[in-house]
Amino acid sequence: MLFGKRIAAIAAMATVTFGLSTTSKATDVTPLESKPTTTAKPALLGQEYHLRMHHLHTGEDIDVVYRIGNTYIPSALDKLNHFLRDHRTEDVSDYDPKEFDVLHQLMVSLGRPNGVIDIVCGYRTPWSNNFLRTRSASTGVAEHSQHMLAKAIDIRVPGISTMALRNAALALHAGGVGYYPISQFVHVDVGPVRTWAYR
Repeated sequence: MLFGKRIAAIAAMATVTFGLSTTSKATDVTPLESKPTTTAKPALLGQEYHLRMHHLHTGEDIDVVYRIGNTYIPSALDKLNHFLRDHRTEDVSDYDPKEFDVLHQLMVSLGRPNGVIDIVCGYRTPWSNNFLRTRSASTGVAEHSQHMLAKAIDIRVPGISTMALRNAALALHAGGVGYYPISQFVHVDVGPVRTWAYR
C-alpha cells in the first residue's frame, strides 16, 4: 500500500514538473538528446562531366565537375563563369553551358578526359572586344564576337598541336571553330556551325 502511494506521488510530481498529462505516451515526448532529422537530397545519378583548366592571363586553375547526367550544377557553373571572366575588366557573364559540354567532348575525343585546357580568352565585354579589334589594322577579332555573348573560348591543349585540336573541334560539328596557327590557339563556340582560319 505504501509503495502504491509513493508511485502516485511521483506521477503527480511529474505532471506538475514536466507538464505531462496522465494520458501522455512515450511517443509524445521528444528525448532531450534527439537531433532534428534532415531529409537528404537524392544523389544525382549519371555520368560526371569534368573540366580542368588553366587561365594563361590570370594564372588561375580550376578543376570542377559541372554536370552530372542531364543536370548542370549551379555552383559549379558560377565558378566557371568567374574563372572565364573578362580579365581586363573583371566583368563576369553567364556562359552557355553547352560551351562547357563542347570542351568536355573535345577532351574526350582527344583521349584526354582528365587533361588540362589552357584558356587564352574567355568572356569579353564589348569594351575589351573593341580594344582588341582596334590594336591594329588586322587583328582577327570579330566585331560581333561570340565571346561577348559568353558562347566562345579560345584554347590550347598542352601536348596537342593546334592543327590536331582544330580538327578534333571540327569533327564535333558543335559550332564555330577558328584556327589561329601563328598565335597557336583554336576558337570554339556554340554559335552557328562555321569555320575560318586567321594567318
